Amino acid sequence: MLIRELPYADPGVPDARSGRHFLLWLGRMQWAGQAKSLAWGLLHMGGIAAVPLVMGMAIQAVVTGSGARLAVAGGLLALVGVASTVGDTMLHRTAVSNWITAAARVQQLLARRTAELGATLTQRVAAGEVVAVSTGDIEKIGWCVESVSRFSAGLLVALGVGIGLVIYEPQLGLLVAAGLLVLLLTILPLLPRATRRADVQREEAGRATELAADTVAGLRVLRGIGGEELFLERYRRASQRVRRAAVRTARMWAAIEAVQVALPGLLLLGVVWHGTRLALDGRIAVGELVTVYGAVTFLLVPLRMFQEFAMAYSFSRPSAARAARVLALRRTEEAHPTRPSGGPPDGDALRTRDDAWSEDQDQEDIVEPNADLFDPETGLCVTAGGLTAVVCGDPDVAGRLAARLGGHVPEPASEAESEPGGDPYDAEAGSEDGSAGDSKDGSAGAAVRDADEGKAPHPVLRQPSVRLGDTPLDELPLDTARGTVLVQDKDPVLLSGTLRELLDVPRSGRVSAREALEAARCGDVLEALVRSSPESGGDPMAASITERGRSLSGGQRQRLALARSLVTDPRVLVLDDPTSAVDAHTEARIAESLRRIRTGRTTVVFCSSPLMLDRADEVRLISEGKAVASGSHQELLRDNQAYRRIVTRETHDGSTEEAEAAAEAEGTVTA
Repeated sequence: MLIRELPYADPGVPDARSGRHFLLWLGRMQWAGQAKSLAWGLLHMGGIAAVPLVMGMAIQAVVTGSGARLAVAGGLLALVGVASTVGDTMLHRTAVSNWITAAARVQQLLARRTAELGATLTQRVAAGEVVAVSTGDIEKIGWCVESVSRFSAGLLVALGVGIGLVIYEPQLGLLVAAGLLVLLLTILPLLPRATRRADVQREEAGRATELAADTVAGLRVLRGIGGEELFLERYRRASQRVRRAAVRTARMWAAIEAVQVALPGLLLLGVVWHGTRLALDGRIAVGELVTVYGAVTFLLVPLRMFQEFAMAYSFSRPSAARAARVLALRRTEEAHPTRPSGGPPDGDALRTRDDAWSEDQDQEDIVEPNADLFDPETGLCVTAGGLTAVVCGDPDVAGRLAARLGGHVPEPASEAESEPGGDPYDAEAGSEDGSAGDSKDGSAGAAVRDADEGKAPHPVLRQPSVRLGDTPLDELPLDTARGTVLVQDKDPVLLSGTLRELLDVPRSGRVSAREALEAARCGDVLEALVRSSPESGGDPMAASITERGRSLSGGQRQRLALARSLVTDPRVLVLDDPTSAVDAHTEARIAESLRRIRTGRTTVVFCSSPLMLDRADEVRLISEGKAVASGSHQELLRDNQAYRRIVTRETHDGSTEEAEAAAEAEGTVTA
């Protein structure tokens, strides 16, 4: 594939059982490019290998005084030079293409998996690992894929030269073969140790990257509590561990390189000494001695390629394992892509659900127009076309339920983990390359590790899918599910860029950006953005938003995120506490606007604010994981004590927490 044809229309279904399997899959996917690179590599290396033979012919022609043979040798030398030059040029071109296309394939796969997992990605994998995989790891994987063809070409030509030496001059050929065997037996035992040290370096670098990412994300909090120096010292220690690991790795590779220089040098001395004695005794010609000497010198080139390939594989193996862990994650609790038999993935078995739906029916007719949203696990039913408020009491329960309503199912728990006290895998205790320790709960790493060891995948417990009408959400094509149900969590992320870019999202066209901003009561936010962005020229839509909106207050970020969600205008909008950082007056106006702008659309709001609850068409109460009551806000406030305690923060004796706090403060002042 040519670089100008990127990105791939279909990057394929990766074999994510392990890093090794993933690298093999990448090689198979790029067999055409590898074949081209191998062909040009054979031409290039063959041309270099032929130079000693032609030079030997030329020298022998000079010794014997044959002008015709010298002319033939000169012509052959020119032809070999052209072949070697063309081969080298095209080898570099095809090898770099293989590198870039392999990296692009991995990047596409990671981008698609990230888009599929959404907010659940960072719940399963540490943010630092995602950053490491999407940056440095991709380059190392591409390096390994690119070096395969060059190493293969060098290996094939080296074998041919070795066999030719034995046939051409048996004594010197056998001496060279014995010397190369000693060289390999010396280097090969050093490679596993170098690989382990490279794995440790990669693991330490990943931890340092994760620490740096977490520190930057929480910089405002760190400054607020005066913890900058504490985390700076932690990062210093982490960076020093990376430095020490890198030095140990460099020392091992330096030792391997020293062996590759010293032993071939000794081999050359032995060949020259023994060959000179044979030439003096008249058993070989001078030209033959020069040919053998040149061939031995040529064999140093494939040895360099062998070292490069060993380094590329050592550094790419942990990178590929990290990429495979991310690619092995799934949006739902469907079967893990690993196979107990250890065989390659079945293409039919791994066909995506999106392909199956697109082949079987028109996606526009998948979901009925006016469909209620129902969660079988909690019994929560959201009436289509209305504004439904859900009261949970526990913000964490509300967040998980909101994610479920959007089809974002949390990481499945294993059977052992579901039992009291069960903890089959410790997330902190990873393997040498960190394959088990980087995911936050270790379950994804456990499944990959089981497959690597030939065990059956770890069993998971399936949860019933949320249904939209009669259609389970986790059976919908991903694009359809995302376009139908949109979830805005309680801590929304604003991407850097202009306000126009922030609101440039897939939309139905029913709600304009101006209407969405007005409904979210963003007037003061627009003024603040204009003041902080002189380059906008007074146009709020051209004003810049910093990374994650850190220059804005929490309430301002919430309102901009709400405006973005309203512009999208999905069939079902799920909002998790969208006004928690907004004052009461603004919250009341947002609640009224939300009801108006979402007329005819299904809206679910998780909150416990009376201002929002009073404007909802229906209110549902979730207690101990089940929907236990429904009605209007006033009805539940009057008839349901549990609901009243959550909404008014009423204590068991009938008073509210605010009243108790005021009474306690008054008593303290009087005393």
